[in-house]
Amino acid sequence: MIKLLLIESPGKLRKLAQILGREWIIKASMGHVRELANDGEDSLGFDLSGDTIPCRYEARGSRGKKVLAELRQAVKQSDQVYIATDPDREGETIGWHLQQALRLKNPHRVTYSEITPQAVKAAVSKPRKLDQSLVAAGRARDCLDKLVGYKGSKHVVWKLNNGAKSMGRVQSATLHLLCQREREILAFKPQDYWSVWVEYGEGFKAFYRASGKPKAVHPKEPTDAPGDKKVPESDRVTTQAEADRVVEIARNNPHHVFSVEGKTAQQSAPPPFITSTLQQAAGQKLKFSPDKTMKVAQSLYEAGHITYMRTDSVMLADSFCQAVRSYLQTHDPQNLPAKAKKYKSKGNAQEAHEAIRPTDVHQTPDSLNVSGDDAKLYELIWNRTVATQCKPAELQKTRVMTQAADTRWEARGQVVTFAGYTKYWNNLSADSQLPVLKKGQVLKLKKADSEQKQTQPPPRYSEPKLVQLMERKGIGRPSTYAPTVKTLKERDYVGVLKGKLQPTALGLELDGALEQLLPDLIQPEFTAQMEAELDQIAEGQKDWEVYLNGWHRSYFAPALDQAAKKIGTEVVVSQSGDGRKSTGRKGAKNQSVPAKLTKFNCPKCKEKMGKVPSKSKKLKADHFLKCSSEACGAVMFWNPQGKKYELPYAERPVDPEAFTNHPCPVCGALLEKYRYTKEGKQKEMLRCSIFEHRKGKCKEVAYFQGREGFWSPKFGNLEVAST
Repeated sequence: MIKLLLIESPGKLRKLAQILGREWIIKASMGHVRELANDGEDSLGFDLSGDTIPCRYEARGSRGKKVLAELRQAVKQSDQVYIATDPDREGETIGWHLQQALRLKNPHRVTYSEITPQAVKAAVSKPRKLDQSLVAAGRARDCLDKLVGYKGSKHVVWKLNNGAKSMGRVQSATLHLLCQREREILAFKPQDYWSVWVEYGEGFKAFYRASGKPKAVHPKEPTDAPGDKKVPESDRVTTQAEADRVVEIARNNPHHVFSVEGKTAQQSAPPPFITSTLQQAAGQKLKFSPDKTMKVAQSLYEAGHITYMRTDSVMLADSFCQAVRSYLQTHDPQNLPAKAKKYKSKGNAQEAHEAIRPTDVHQTPDSLNVSGDDAKLYELIWNRTVATQCKPAELQKTRVMTQAADTRWEARGQVVTFAGYTKYWNNLSADSQLPVLKKGQVLKLKKADSEQKQTQPPPRYSEPKLVQLMERKGIGRPSTYAPTVKTLKERDYVGVLKGKLQPTALGLELDGALEQLLPDLIQPEFTAQMEAELDQIAEGQKDWEVYLNGWHRSYFAPALDQAAKKIGTEVVVSQSGDGRKSTGRKGAKNQSVPAKLTKFNCPKCKEKMGKVPSKSKKLKADHFLKCSSEACGAVMFWNPQGKKYELPYAERPVDPEAFTNHPCPVCGALLEKYRYTKEGKQKEMLRCSIFEHRKGKCKEVAYFQGREGFWSPKFGNLEVAST
């Protein structure tokens, strides 16, 4: 009996073939194979006129058609079909699309969170049916995102005529967080203050306490970064005269120990990694962007080294916890607690999933046969996971108050007396050991002085910190964090300055306009509520068509109408990055048709194209072309090399003759021919046919034409087979 296993990524093919054996045919869908058609009102591909939502799906481009044709042939050759797309909402939806496109009557749905013989064989031995509630939530998300993105972009963003290309449900709420912080920074006014301190001959430093009482300490969650970067300082003194007065008291009076407090404290390990915390830790420790972190994690997952990397659950399987305890018993018995540690996820986490962990704890970073970025990220995951099952760290904390006349000074110290989990994951502040002191002890003053400082504006967010904020605010889900940040950068709404995300003038202007035109939609709480509604659909508590129709009729359609009236009759004012006010266009008739028509006809509907000015640094010219037809809205950009206007790459018709029979050495998709001009000569090269991959994991896949065929600087000569 021949069994067909349908998966998403071709990177898993070899590993799964080794596990399942010859009686299995394994085929990859290359991710999504179908998408909503670009037809109907505003090219949505679905209708919102009735109580139901009829959706029109089509193959995702020529690649999707080719993949589906190959999968149909594989279905004919097999007796049973198993759908093993990724174990999340998106994977369930892709599985449903495969069922529909391939006309599968009773496919078996299997899921596994790690590509190991035990997990995969257990999954195929106990298949289930597709979860229609998860599918409904996935379809609702697709329709909701296209509804907001297409209608919002066409009827609001494009009419601003400022070069902005799009808005989105998650994208715009995330941009708003960045712009809010930027406006706080612009409005910030620094203030001078002084920190006053004394240094004693006994070998420690103490800081002025104006109240005479120890400074309150607010407990905080352990972070993913070792060391406490906050510089200790005194209570703030607001004038130079007051600072000088306190220093003089310190210099002219004897000092003694007023009080000594010591206590033993314990600190437990942070929980195992979920998607957001992995992205944060990899950003802080390895300087990986969220997008890079997910690509490296995908590689480790496909190789069978870690569990599935898109998860919001901190749960660890009991069997794995026992395996870690066995490892510690052998290699670090002093760190073995009495019982395994259990971690509890937030209320909206998918508890059926596990946290991100190694598939085999005995596969240590030193023994795993990987290198480069894969090795770095695996070591991070392995260390964090083992740390979660270790004993807490034990700390000896000391606080000393000293006194001179009527002024008091405070010194703090901390010593790790038992490393515990920090042997594998050190997130403690640096030790600062104080000498042994007694109450009433006379101290020798070595130095007393003050340091002038300035209050600092709130910092901009790094990519890991933004992901942390998105998770805390409930914006998006594990699979959307990295793509959202990437989109904001690609749209030129956000730039990177000294490792921090800074909104561009275009991003600030767009956010300012949306704050007036669609104020609810960009609020994190509003977006988080939509995510909660999608979760209820996934749990079978809501009908997705009822929800989407209701949301559109009660909120979105009226909001768009109101925004259109504001654009048509009012001046849209937004705050630019330099604090100046910028004014949008006024008058409805100027918004539907770009100001200056050109001689170029739209390649889609043949109407005239209009020239729209743009300051975007991403463009090769100071403008782009936009179709004058409201029903079309196509845009074209100038290509200086070809000396012509072109549609966005994703919208250009694909030449089927460009495909070759050679697979991409990274992702397995077919290579395509690409012709270009160099030094006045026409040349040809081969590259991955998946556009998204060429920007990411397949960007180094390039075979150039030589005398003896095609060759690659990284992958060597291409074995040319007859075609």
